[in-house]
Amino acid sequence: MKFSAPIKLSELAALLKAKLVGDPDFPVNGMNEIHMVEAGDLTFVDHPKYYSKALNSKATTIIINKEVECPAGKALLVSEKPFDDYVSLAIRFRPFEKALSAISLSAEIGEGTVIQPGAFVGNHVTIGKNCIIHANASIYDHSVIGDEVIIHSGAVIGADAYYFQRRLQGWKKLESCGRVVIEDQVEVGACTTIDKGVSGDTTISFGTKLDNHTQIGHDTYIGRNCLIGAHCAIAGVTRIEDDVILWARVSVNKDLIIGNKAIVLAMSGVDKSLEGGKTYWGVPVDDPRTKWKEIAAVKKLPDIIRGKKL
Repeated sequence: MKFSAPIKLSELAALLKAKLVGDPDFPVNGMNEIHMVEAGDLTFVDHPKYYSKALNSKATTIIINKEVECPAGKALLVSEKPFDDYVSLAIRFRPFEKALSAISLSAEIGEGTVIQPGAFVGNHVTIGKNCIIHANASIYDHSVIGDEVIIHSGAVIGADAYYFQRRLQGWKKLESCGRVVIEDQVEVGACTTIDKGVSGDTTISFGTKLDNHTQIGHDTYIGRNCLIGAHCAIAGVTRIEDDVILWARVSVNKDLIIGNKAIVLAMSGVDKSLEGGKTYWGVPVDDPRTKWKEIAAVKKLPDIIRGKKL
C-alpha cells in the first residue's frame, strides 16, 4: 500500500511510540510485507530468523524488535511489538469504511459496464469499460477491475488475507490493506474468491479465465491467458506465470512459482516450484508417467506380501 503522500520517519515514530534510528525527516512512501516490498516501503520483522532478510530487503524502513546496526540508506523503528505496530498502521491508513449503498458513490464505473441487481461494489472500486458484474457478486473496497471483465454470481473479490499470528490467547489478525487487481478480459467463475493482498496486490493478468469455486490467496500473481479449473486452491504469495493450465481440484502451496506453459492435471497437489513447459500430475506432483508407474507398483504389493510370483 502506498500512502497518499510520503510520511516522515519522526511522525511514524511518534504514532507508534517507537525509537527511531536514522534521519527524522527520512521519507516513508508506503508499507508492505517482506515478500512484496519496494524501495521507499516500510516493513516489519519480529523474529531473529528473519532479521537479515528484512534488513537486506528492498524495504528502506523496518520496524524491528531489537536494536541492530542500521544498513546504509535505511531507517529503523525499534519497537517491542512490530507485528502489532504494523497492524495499527494498516488500520490507520486504510480503515474499514461502512458501505452506504449497494454501489458506492465513490466507485468509478466505465462506459458500457452492466452491474446486475444484487451485486455489491464497495468504496473506491474502479471498474473499466464493457464489464458484466452478475447478481450477488461482491467487489470489496479498493479493488481494480479492467475492461471487458466478467464476474459471475457469488464471486467475492477482495476479501481479507488469511494471515494470523499465534498468541497465547489465540490468533492475532494481520489486517489487510492491499488490493485485488484484475486486468482486461479476465473471467471470474461463480462462487470464486480472490483475496486482497496483505498490503500489496493480488493480481489476475490479462485474459486469464477462472472456473467456478476457485480460491486465490493473498498477494498471489497469476499471469496472462491462464486457465484455472474448478475447485482449485492457490495459497498466498504464489506466482503463476503466463499460459499455465491448472485443471480441476489442483492445490498449490504458498510461496511457489509455476513456470510458463506448465500444465497440472486434475486432483494434483503442488508442493514445490515447477519448471515451465511440462505436464505434471499426482500428490505430490511429478511427471505423469512416473506417477503411473508408482501406482502400478503399489497395485502389486498385495501379491508381493502373499509371496505370489509376479
